[in-house]
Amino acid sequence: MNKAETGRPHRLNTSLIYELPFGSGKKWLNDGGILSSVAAGWQLNTFFSVSSGAFVNVTSSATVLNAPGTTNQFADKVKDGPVEIFGDVGPQAQYFDVSAFRSVSDVRFGNAGLNSFVGPTAPNVDMSFFRAFRLGRDRTLQLRAECFNIANTPHFGNPNTNMSNVTFNTDGSIRALNGVGSITTTDRTGRQYDEREWRLGLRFGF
Repeated sequence: MNKAETGRPHRLNTSLIYELPFGSGKKWLNDGGILSSVAAGWQLNTFFSVSSGAFVNVTSSATVLNAPGTTNQFADKVKDGPVEIFGDVGPQAQYFDVSAFRSVSDVRFGNAGLNSFVGPTAPNVDMSFFRAFRLGRDRTLQLRAECFNIANTPHFGNPNTNMSNVTFNTDGSIRALNGVGSITTTDRTGRQYDEREWRLGLRFGF
């Protein structure tokens, strides 16, 4: 079991296409002047998506299983009820209550099971502006300005969940987390970059 993420339970995608109300026959800048010509014909497109966090599995070293080729297994869940989610992000922050789990130290499988909790949500808004210019009867030139992740929203990855990296005191309390429970990565699934990205382009149609 090497995969820490097993899908997202909910996702919403919405899109909008809107022709801006400028130019001849429109509400504003309809006097036929130069400004009217420049502002006419633009189309705004937006795409909004948001998903719940991906399911997270909390793991432990599989060394005690003596099963060659197996590196991780489930950890033990030692607290009843749902896992407390703090939601903090960063190398020194805790996304979830690490003390709810323990590494497995004897020859058996851990009891945490699949999908102990979900990771961070992933909202995103893309936006684009298009305008097509006619070049004769059957040719067009389209100017495109596109912005991906226009709000520059960070989309965080799942936390480190390998409980074998946690160091415990003799009384069972945690001495050092060693990065377990922290989120230090972003998730750019489906995007070239996670940060805001602008693109300009021309499209010739014939």
